[in-house]
Amino acid sequence: MPEFRQDIITGNWVIVAKERAKRPEDFSEPEKPRKERFRENCPFCVGNEKQTPPEVYAIREEGAEPDTPGWKVRAVPNKFPALTSNGQVNTGDVGIYRTMSGIGAHEVILETPDHDRSPAYLTEEEIADVIATYRHRHRVLLEDERIQYVSIFRNHGRIAGASLEHPHSQIIATPIVPPLVQHSISSAKDYHDRTGRCVYCHVLEEERKAGVRVVYSNPGFIVFEPFASRTPFETWIMPLRHSPSFGDISDQEIEQLADALGLTLRKIAQGLNDPAYNYMIRTAPTVSEYDGAEYLHWHISILPKLAIAAGFEMGTGIYINTATPEDTAKFLRSI
Repeated sequence: MPEFRQDIITGNWVIVAKERAKRPEDFSEPEKPRKERFRENCPFCVGNEKQTPPEVYAIREEGAEPDTPGWKVRAVPNKFPALTSNGQVNTGDVGIYRTMSGIGAHEVILETPDHDRSPAYLTEEEIADVIATYRHRHRVLLEDERIQYVSIFRNHGRIAGASLEHPHSQIIATPIVPPLVQHSISSAKDYHDRTGRCVYCHVLEEERKAGVRVVYSNPGFIVFEPFASRTPFETWIMPLRHSPSFGDISDQEIEQLADALGLTLRKIAQGLNDPAYNYMIRTAPTVSEYDGAEYLHWHISILPKLAIAAGFEMGTGIYINTATPEDTAKFLRSI
């Protein structure tokens, strides 16, 4: 029988349609053509550094000059930014509607010089360099008093929103706290007010105890399929240490996260034949009232693009998941 499941954090409902369920292996994508290691017309490939705006940060080989070959990870402004860093945040009205100037930041993190290597196939050290770059840029953007939220995300594959193949992530910093983030914060605060506990820490405790949805864990992080997964193979990576802001991740935790993230992406890539996916770092806003918030706990959410949100999902906000998280966790553990 199908089953409604409620997300304890947001209060949202999903339907786990067991009668329509597929076996986890049935979600595997068709074979894809191999990519070249270097593509001459790719602005992100090594040797094409002048095709991007000047880098704002890079991890480089010793002696390598900025905006030249010899880099391991580069952070550059997006050439076609959604927001601009120039100007002040001004609000206005157009009749009954509100407006705000499009101030913020939009950066691209080039994860590797190689066109054909996604994070699933980077070394642990290479992934740690990417995460360290995330932390650096998060901290720098925090210093801008106009910014209220820093969104770090990765779109892998065209149907996940990647317009260029070369492995890269993006950062968009906004002068507002996005509504979806506000909703999660409000729900987490309500839970804390009622119970005196961080809901994320409570979920972490429950998942470790139950075990059936856990994919992997190490001394710093746990990887699991959420109880009320919205889509097949939705996967969370959560630090065991309570911490509201991703920017507070330690050097040791960067190494532990590189292990957990790399292993998880390899399992997804190998088990499902490298599907398109999005991952997002969900973290506390930069607004001072959230500093050290006892009810917030940063984490990474990975959403493989294995199902299409159709009319019911868009009309109700209730997702229909055709694979149980218990089964998908078991499948990923076996990879």
